[in-house]
Amino acid sequence: MRFLANLKCNHTRASFAKYAEILDANLSTNDDVTVFPPFSAFDIAAHKFKLGAQNFYPCESGAYTGEIGKAMLDEFGVKSVMIGHSERRELGESEELLRAKFDFAAKARWQIVYCIGENLSVNEAGRTKEFLAEQLKNINLGYERLLIAYEPIWAIGTGRSASSEQIEEILNFIRKQTRAPLLYGGSVNAANIGGIAGIANCDGVLVGTASWDASKFLELMRVVS
Repeated sequence: MRFLANLKCNHTRASFAKYAEILDANLSTNDDVTVFPPFSAFDIAAHKFKLGAQNFYPCESGAYTGEIGKAMLDEFGVKSVMIGHSERRELGESEELLRAKFDFAAKARWQIVYCIGENLSVNEAGRTKEFLAEQLKNINLGYERLLIAYEPIWAIGTGRSASSEQIEEILNFIRKQTRAPLLYGGSVNAANIGGIAGIANCDGVLVGTASWDASKFLELMRVVS
């Protein structure tokens, strides 16, 4: 099972060094773990987990004030990127920009974690599958280094996770459209990860708040180990 940690706007270089030390002391080389820290916390140390980028601009480098390009990620050996997280979409990232990011990342042969998810109004209107299908039309679902992360927006950081039955229904729906590994994200915690891990089409989890503390992140892994 894959475990991905989205540290979001948390951790300094010093605190991430301690975070990484705890993970490295407890992970084995067989564990499939990727951590997405803020750019300022990147390091060049060898870890038992993969280092990923929460965001990037689809360029090698250039006149893009405030952006991070491939040349900068290459310096840290980053080969995994997150695209389409709802928090980025809410800041105004359009489907066109997301597609440009996807195409650039695919050309670079990076692992892509592509996030999709619906808000509460869409969910309550019973339009979740229709909404997700539209989001998935934006990318090449046959890309071999693709991971799809289903994150219902109404469950991100709210403490309100989708039920195992809801997650299973949606992942089964997505599985009909792609062979890519499927992840669930949205208030994943020690209490619900056992049920989530038992879903046949769930290949891993993208963890937010529960991953910010290294010891708590490791606890999630132990629950399903």
